[in-house]
Amino acid sequence: MKLLLIEDDRSMQSALQRALSRRQIEVSLCEDGLQALSLWQERQPDVVVLDLSLPGLDGLHVLDRARRAGLRTPVLILTARGTVGDRVIGLNSGADDYLAKPFDLDELEARLRALHRRHQPALTAPAEARQPLGDLEYDKDNGAFYLRGEVLDLSPRELTLLQALISRPGHAVSKERLFALVFPDDDTVQLEAIEVVVYRLRKKLSQAQVSLMTLRGLGYLLKAES
Repeated sequence: MKLLLIEDDRSMQSALQRALSRRQIEVSLCEDGLQALSLWQERQPDVVVLDLSLPGLDGLHVLDRARRAGLRTPVLILTARGTVGDRVIGLNSGADDYLAKPFDLDELEARLRALHRRHQPALTAPAEARQPLGDLEYDKDNGAFYLRGEVLDLSPRELTLLQALISRPGHAVSKERLFALVFPDDDTVQLEAIEVVVYRLRKKLSQAQVSLMTLRGLGYLLKAES
């Protein structure tokens, strides 16, 4: 895996480069927000780790410019700004995942590899590994969703929610069950947060031949459109 680390703390740069290199992750470094976009385009990394507090241009502006330039590389924000509001802003700005400092290295690696897997091009898989629903298809082997053959760009929470729903197509899954899957062990988030994830997922499925329905008192249901 090729990783671009956009981080201005030299000690953090060195520590992560050494640790991730030992885990077979090739790390390129950038410490300036103004230089980040050109290096991003030049290196074409598999995953970007982005700090928010950068000299020259802050991380959110870097991310916004990258997305406007058509760079769809998965991005994990790694920052000391760890409040719920900061996480929401980061994810709404186009990030795919968010990890607050201090963090566990094993968790960071797991998140990076999950992002990398989900954004890999579609591979030929055995029929039993593919689960179709309308023009949406779930590959059980790599955990990715494909819409008309193209990888569907989903955040980790959207992915978890859609996996739970497609495992029971045509059947309602309760809001409480989905919340437990999407926000495990996060006591800073209220049950209503699942509605935000559902809203974002509906927008990404708006061109798909599937419907994500709300069943009052029962939860949410995913079904193919007739």
